[in-house]
Amino acid sequence: MRELTISAAEQNQRLDKYLKKYLNKAPGSFIYKMLRKKNIKLNRAKAEGSELLNEGDKVQLFLSQETIDGFRETVSIRKVPFPEVVYEDAHILIVNKPAGLLTQKAEKMDLSLVDEILYYLEQTGKYDPSDTTVKPSVCNRLDRNTSGLVLAGIDLAGLQFLSQALKDRSLKKEYLCIVCGCLDKPLHLKGYLKKDEQANQVKLLSLPGKDTVPVETYFTPLSGNGKLTLVKADLITGKTHQIRSHLASAGYPIIGDTKYGDEKANRMYRQKYGIKHQLLHARYVTFPDSGGIFQYLSGQSFSAPLPEHFAQCMLGENLHEKDSK
Repeated sequence: MRELTISAAEQNQRLDKYLKKYLNKAPGSFIYKMLRKKNIKLNRAKAEGSELLNEGDKVQLFLSQETIDGFRETVSIRKVPFPEVVYEDAHILIVNKPAGLLTQKAEKMDLSLVDEILYYLEQTGKYDPSDTTVKPSVCNRLDRNTSGLVLAGIDLAGLQFLSQALKDRSLKKEYLCIVCGCLDKPLHLKGYLKKDEQANQVKLLSLPGKDTVPVETYFTPLSGNGKLTLVKADLITGKTHQIRSHLASAGYPIIGDTKYGDEKANRMYRQKYGIKHQLLHARYVTFPDSGGIFQYLSGQSFSAPLPEHFAQCMLGENLHEKDSK
């Protein structure tokens, strides 16, 4: 028999979810069968799996050592570079993702921001790979060729707080981008997005249809030179390629965007400034007013420094980030 004590980092989750993380190779059917047969108990009593765990609770596994070990897979950590940390506390981590790096790996051997975060937290003593019940994870994603702020939960409380703030849209996200054309007044764009999974591309439609999702974005011009405009984007919804496709559909493609952009303009500014990725940067996040243990984050804003080529283009084209906040 093995007895597990629920820590502060593991509380406020359902028992069945905790068990699926601890026995991370076991099928759900096995876990529920063991609960029904009382081979897994909570505080020495029969449990259904829907119980919410509290700090100090005891979970008893009346299973052989061989069975437990067979259903547990320890996460292996790759030795990779550390991420650029913007903010860190006991619960959350905010990092600045460079353009060209995947947020999460698509193939097994890919290098991703998640790999960097896990290695950093393991090396700084905030994550133990042998503990499969709480795994740090990113809560928002950026396209590979988009740079800027990515938020990660270190423990369960951080994961739940960030996920809820993103879900209810109370966490404010602002992006900067440089677009072709002279945008001289704010744009409030709405539409319906349909994703082509095979092409990894989206289409914007004016009316809802099969497999479409509503999208909404505010765009504010900050400065321009008659040919290019520095634009602030405020996401109301956050869907795949939303900013890029919305701007392109309105006639203001982002410089460096190979999917939705202007090929001639991309070639010109690549030669002029060495731009290899779309000039779209997740610049700011602002936290909502919060109670409880996250009250200290209420109203706080964090920003990510601009990538070199983004800053060079702004300087060379006399574009300024004035009044962006």
